[in-house]
Amino acid sequence: MTELMLRVENSISGINAEAWDACANPISSQIANRPAPSQCGASKERESKLGVGYNPFISHAFLSSLEASDSVRARVGWQPMHLVASDREQNVVGAVPCYVKSHSRGEYVFDHGWAEAYERAGGSYYPKLQVSVPFTPATGRRLLVRPGAGAEAVRAALADALIDICRRCDASSVHVTFPTEAEWDLLGSRGYLKRTHQQFHWENADYDSFDAFLEALSSRKRKAIRREREEALANGISVHWLSGSDLTESVWDAFFAFYMETGSRKWGRPYLTRTFYSLVGKKMGDRILLVMARRNGRWIAGAINFIGSDTLFGRHWGAIEHHPFLHFELCYYQAIQYAIEHKLARVEAGAQGEHKMSRGYLPIETYSAHYIVDPGLRRAIDDFLKRERAYVLAANEELAETAPFRKG
Repeated sequence: MTELMLRVENSISGINAEAWDACANPISSQIANRPAPSQCGASKERESKLGVGYNPFISHAFLSSLEASDSVRARVGWQPMHLVASDREQNVVGAVPCYVKSHSRGEYVFDHGWAEAYERAGGSYYPKLQVSVPFTPATGRRLLVRPGAGAEAVRAALADALIDICRRCDASSVHVTFPTEAEWDLLGSRGYLKRTHQQFHWENADYDSFDAFLEALSSRKRKAIRREREEALANGISVHWLSGSDLTESVWDAFFAFYMETGSRKWGRPYLTRTFYSLVGKKMGDRILLVMARRNGRWIAGAINFIGSDTLFGRHWGAIEHHPFLHFELCYYQAIQYAIEHKLARVEAGAQGEHKMSRGYLPIETYSAHYIVDPGLRRAIDDFLKRERAYVLAANEELAETAPFRKG
């Protein structure tokens, strides 16, 4: 392998955007393309596991918007410490989005119990290193490597370098959340503990319309969804898809009001600033789908999605008026409809939520990997993860038996 030079950057602004994206999203030709209907089956499933294709969240545009808007900074417990690997010619060949954390909020992989147990035993769980996209429970590459000879060796070197950095900065652990399955396996081979999680995703079975999707469901579920969609829009509500130049500052003002209203109730601390939406809208508005509801001449609710090469990623929603089933309409049914019309292979609607199953979203595995420095804590967590994985797999199998689709 070519000799690597490793460095740490305390802001992504210190890394050339083109160089970062050449590692994060190297298949640039897929950014503007949508998969044909024939691509929505097994080949796309395999592609997803390998992590191939454009992912909006690991782009320089998205990550830099988080930092430049002060949504991510040391003062809120997310100090950027991005790892960069260069070859002898100073070409960036690898990168890792990494943060020093002083808490466990905004990760969607829960280790609060580990932290509390370690603190009770006299240890210091924080700081820790977090390899992730902040506030974003979506699977994607985490060990970002430019394609070419030696790419796998670079990826392994990045995994090992994270452990070295962890020890040098006296952190308790490294946590790589929502990596691809291939990265998860690699990290396991480098000494990281492997963890399994559950999400609910919708898969496109080459549907040519929303009605075609409904026909694949059992009669009871089909009728329930039709009723929910009718009731959601019963009070003079219209739904609009906004993207690109549609994303004006007045639209963002409205959506941010929804985000703050619902986020303050649901989570207690919304993570994103108003400036973030302006920045990300300007930098990558064509990769954003804002599903907005309007009533009596004003916006009343909305859901934000990001568009990958084959996946629609639902993130968060908010509302200033309550209407039955409007959340399901904006977040789930409109996302499915958009994916069908734009020939996308799947919809990932975020973390958790068994209620998504009756609406066509099925349980799947997601992953994380954890390097724990303290031997005693490592043994305890390893034992816990083995039992947890058995539970998650059994739960997924049991849930699959209750899928809303017609049998046979």
